[in-house]
Amino acid sequence: MDTFVNAIVPVFGVILIGALFKLYAFPGDTFWPMAARITYFALFPALLVNRLARSHLAGLAIGPLALGIAVPILIITLILVVIRPQLRMTNAAFTSVFQGSIRFNTYVGLAVVSVLYGNAGLTLAAVAMAILIPLVNILSVIVLTYYGAASTTNWRGMLTSLARNPLIIACVVGIVLSASGIGIPFIAGEILDIFSRAALPMGLLTVGADLDLRSVRSATYSVLLTSGVKLLALPFLTALVCQGLRVDELTTSILVLFAALPTAPSAYILAQQLGGDVKLMAGLLTVQTALAMVTMPLVVILW
Repeated sequence: MDTFVNAIVPVFGVILIGALFKLYAFPGDTFWPMAARITYFALFPALLVNRLARSHLAGLAIGPLALGIAVPILIITLILVVIRPQLRMTNAAFTSVFQGSIRFNTYVGLAVVSVLYGNAGLTLAAVAMAILIPLVNILSVIVLTYYGAASTTNWRGMLTSLARNPLIIACVVGIVLSASGIGIPFIAGEILDIFSRAALPMGLLTVGADLDLRSVRSATYSVLLTSGVKLLALPFLTALVCQGLRVDELTTSILVLFAALPTAPSAYILAQQLGGDVKLMAGLLTVQTALAMVTMPLVVILW
C-alpha cells in the first residue's frame, strides 16, 4: 500500500502543478494547447513505439488480456444503454456520462505503472492500450452518433480519423517492429528514449492545465453517477472478469489499475465534435481526476 501511495501521490502532484501553472497563466495561455498537441502527436507515440518495439510480445497471453479489457467495458456499455430511459438526463448528457464511464487517462496510468511494475508492467500496459484505444473510441463514436447531435456524421470520415489516431498508429508500429524482429535502430532508439522521458511529465502537466473547477458546480447527479461507475464499478468488474478468465496476477493488477483511472481529456474533444454535453464532460474530467487520488488506492486495497 505504501508503495502505491508513493507512486500515485507524485503523479497527482504533477497534475496539481499543471493546474497551478494554468491558474497563474504560466508560461502563458497559448502554451498549453501547443504542449498538449506535441505530447499527443509526438512524445506519447514515441513512448509507445519505444516500449512495444523493445518488448517480447510472443510470450504474452494476448487473448486473456484482450478479454480482460474488453468484456468489462462491453458489459458497462450494455448496462448504460439498457438503463438509459431511466436516467434523468438529456441525450447529450448521457453521451458524456458514457464517455466518462469507459475512457481512461493514459498519462496517469503509464506514470503509475512505470513506478509500480517497471519495464514488464509498461510492456503489458502498452499492449493493453493497443486494444483499449480503438475499442473505447469506436464505442464512444457510436454512442455520440446515436444519442448526440451528430445525426449527419460521416462514418467514413470517422473511421479514417480513427485510423489516423497517432496513439493507434504508434501501437501498430511498435507491435510490428517487435513481432518482425526488426527492433529499433540504434540512433532512432536514442531519440525515442529522449522523447519517451519527456512524455509523462508533459502529459501530466497538460492534464492539470485542462482541469476546469468552474464546471464542477452543476450536474452533481450525473458527475457522481459516472464517477461511481468509472472509478469503482468498472475496476471491480474487471477484477472479477480477470479472475474468471484466470489471467495472471501482474496482468490483472495492471488491467484493474487501468480500469480505475479517471476519464481522458480526449473525451472533451470528442464531445465538442459530435454534439455531447461539453460542460458536463469538463466537470467529469475534473471531479474524476480529483477523486481518483482516493479511489485508486482504495481499489488496490480491496483488490
